[in-house]
Amino acid sequence: MAVSGWSRRVLAWCCILVCLIATGCGDSKPGVRRIVILTNGTGPFWDACRAGIDEANKDFKLKEAGLEASMDSNDGKLASQLEKLRQYGTQRDIAGIAISSIQADNAAVADVLRDLKKKGIAVVTIDSDLDREKFRDARTAFIGTDNLQGGIELGISANQLLPDGGDYVTFTANSVAQNSKERIKGFGEGAGDKFKAVDGMLDDFDRPKARENVRNALVNHPEVKALVGIYSYNAPAIVEVVEETKKQKAVKVVVFDAEPGTIEHMGKGKVDVMVVQNPYQMGYQGVRLLNALITDNKAVEQEMLPNLGKDGGDIFDTGLKVVVPNDSPVKKEKFGKKTEFLKYDEFKEWLNKYKLTGS
Repeated sequence: MAVSGWSRRVLAWCCILVCLIATGCGDSKPGVRRIVILTNGTGPFWDACRAGIDEANKDFKLKEAGLEASMDSNDGKLASQLEKLRQYGTQRDIAGIAISSIQADNAAVADVLRDLKKKGIAVVTIDSDLDREKFRDARTAFIGTDNLQGGIELGISANQLLPDGGDYVTFTANSVAQNSKERIKGFGEGAGDKFKAVDGMLDDFDRPKARENVRNALVNHPEVKALVGIYSYNAPAIVEVVEETKKQKAVKVVVFDAEPGTIEHMGKGKVDVMVVQNPYQMGYQGVRLLNALITDNKAVEQEMLPNLGKDGGDIFDTGLKVVVPNDSPVKKEKFGKKTEFLKYDEFKEWLNKYKLTGS
């Protein structure tokens, strides 16, 4: 039976459509595979990470290799992060993923990451790792801060500021993220026996709730001596409420991370210590390692992870800074050898060098 011209055209379009579906065309720019950095939430902290990603795109000439690295911002919810990971598994252009895990011991996340690896997608964690005892095999490596040591350094700082100790309250998004757990644990170790944790306030990345938690802590624990910010947005929330309640002379404000507002507050004498990570390097080195895994660059893999396969060999440490006001009594000799100690003006110089507004 003869096939009409119209029928042939319909058949041709159907064939094209089938090819598009089968090959996954339309997921990205033609011929370009993606490296995705999936955050746990949003905020200035991740702006510095994005700057590192952009620089890595240029330095490692990803475009010439048919690759492109970018950030995908999550909303702070575990369900959203899990759904994004599942979507990546359906997209043929995904070549590598770095994730800041919201819940360290979530088996569903680990299972999805394992499935992604089976599909040939390179997987690492940044900023916040999975539970290393349970799910080490779900990612190749962790790139970020030694969060336990960071907590210890913050605790040591508090000990210098309050040698007689006292009650303290911690503020964070949740109690299940690996970085949050390690920082809180480390703070207790570094602060010492004279300090007592009287509360741990959780806000689920909700900024208004973060401020309300500080108000409640000051009412419920009027003798508190130190307010400890675990995530970047906790610091501005603490400062704002301390100022609002006129408690500046009664409490010490010791925090993680350096949002632009936090830096400004320290310059005005409202923040006593910042333990600063390097999200710029998390983005930059995360892309560097994923690119090496994707392109099978063994030299870079060996350089970044020389002890891979041994205990602790799957961790790339992006470093820590302890930052204090110019006139602070805190002394650098108390901290670990790998921790950089900076006065406020020195830290500002470092930010300007890399054209950063926060870290």
